[in-house]
Amino acid sequence: MHGEPRYAADFKAYSYADPDAPKGGRITYGVVGTFDNVNPFIFKGNYVVGLREGIGGTNVYESLMDRSFDEAFSLYGLIAETIDVADDHASVTFKLRSIARFSDGRPITPEDVIFSLETLKEKGLPFMRLNYSGVTKAEAIGADRVKFTFKDGNNRELPLIVALMPILPKHVWEGRDFEKTTLETPIGSGPYLVDRIEAGTRLVLKRDPNYWAKDLPVRRGLYNFDEIRYEYYREQNALFEAFKKGLIDVLPEGDPGRWSQAYDFPAVRDGQVVKESFATALPKGMTGFVMNTRRALFRDVRVREALARLYDFEWANKNLFFGLYRRTGSYFEGSELSFAGRPIDARETAILGDAAAKLRKDVADGSWRPSRTDGSGRDRATLKAALDLLGAAGWVLDGAKLVDAKTREPMVFEILCATREHERIAIGYQRTLASIGIEARIRTVDPAQFELRRKTFDYDMTMWSWGASLSPGNEQINRWSSGAADQEGSLNLPGVKEPGADAAIKALLSASSREDLVAAARALDRVLINGFYVVPLFHVPEQWMARWTRIEHPAKTSVWGYVLPAWWAKP
Repeated sequence: MHGEPRYAADFKAYSYADPDAPKGGRITYGVVGTFDNVNPFIFKGNYVVGLREGIGGTNVYESLMDRSFDEAFSLYGLIAETIDVADDHASVTFKLRSIARFSDGRPITPEDVIFSLETLKEKGLPFMRLNYSGVTKAEAIGADRVKFTFKDGNNRELPLIVALMPILPKHVWEGRDFEKTTLETPIGSGPYLVDRIEAGTRLVLKRDPNYWAKDLPVRRGLYNFDEIRYEYYREQNALFEAFKKGLIDVLPEGDPGRWSQAYDFPAVRDGQVVKESFATALPKGMTGFVMNTRRALFRDVRVREALARLYDFEWANKNLFFGLYRRTGSYFEGSELSFAGRPIDARETAILGDAAAKLRKDVADGSWRPSRTDGSGRDRATLKAALDLLGAAGWVLDGAKLVDAKTREPMVFEILCATREHERIAIGYQRTLASIGIEARIRTVDPAQFELRRKTFDYDMTMWSWGASLSPGNEQINRWSSGAADQEGSLNLPGVKEPGADAAIKALLSASSREDLVAAARALDRVLINGFYVVPLFHVPEQWMARWTRIEHPAKTSVWGYVLPAWWAKP
């Protein structure tokens, strides 16, 4: 994206992959939820994990280029052998490898690449439609090249976004309803074939013995298992019990209660299961209770700030989470992209324009942090500060209830939860809200219903996590742009419509240097914090992972932490 790539043209393998890793064996992952669709690129249904992205890697559908996890944003050739970006960044041309094949043996052609763009641009997931809308033309150049032309050269990330587009087989999809859910065995170009699909419960992948890219440097030491299984469970406790019995091989852990207290079963004590922590250099992202500003209740920023103040992190961390969490106060927490501790500079001010003057003083000077309590569970100073904000917004106490001063309607809203873990966090929050007369009703629904309600913005408040990378870009359109606020299926869950956010996203996409990108990310961070769209929660300081020792991994991890495709089964 900026600067020079880490690896030279003749590199042998990524540093976090062991080229001598043994091949063979099986790994089983656990997934909470269900699925009724194996097309991971459409809005309808609940798609299965493991085909394109997520836990276990890119197993079936591949892209023109492959992402290195040792850098902020660098790509290396996969289906594409060479890449030629125009000097003005208004076009990019890819030369396809002659050996590139789909799993049915058909060669990957420029027509497949063009078909993929046209299909995903019109019928793909919302973020794909947004990402690829900047491509005005795709054309075949001879028998082995594809040229993409863009609206302009201002979106400097777009050549990389196109390079990461999944490539679909035209001969499979042409003439079919791409937007219809399906359980038909998919065909891709990746290292694995789909061996078995059991709707809602299991996906089994087997290694493709004829995988065309197995000797490329971007694949050496990766995708080492002969078989990968994804087993689905209805909730996290059932998944944990399956892991204890050895039915699941590795378990990423995010619950500090379990991490500190529950890993005392026999397999841990006798060394068959180990707990490991992996440090990363990534921003920690944002997890929080999202306030849906499409609802009248949450349109007043004073109400949102008051509700954000009322989450008692200190009490929850001590009593529920064994002191293992850290409070989140930035959308790029713990990185150079965060505004925290840094006053706004000339670059940011120029990016935000008039929006810079609307920032609170503590957000502008970088001193803002989430409110702290005394950890007692009833910090009177925090409660009073929240009531003062609510009073200024027209809410008053009427006996034990907080009511609208004009209509006398009580403040009541629903917190939509997807898991029992989310429900437990919400219950602690509900307790504090009730202490000043706010009624929060918690509703926990099954994964399919949660996904439908999330996609259609059918909630008052819900819990969500936005991950973060060292190179934010096009994905921010889907998260925070005014256009995405009205696009069902987008990740703009609060409904943010801020000119400052739009300006910062535009600056992110056109950044020509790392310094410009950092300034744009900090500007976006300030705007989002200033709007109090989310009740910030917490993050774990490191990645936690438990594994059965029949699964091993390289000694070196990446900037992003563990990379599961680099792991292998003990011979």
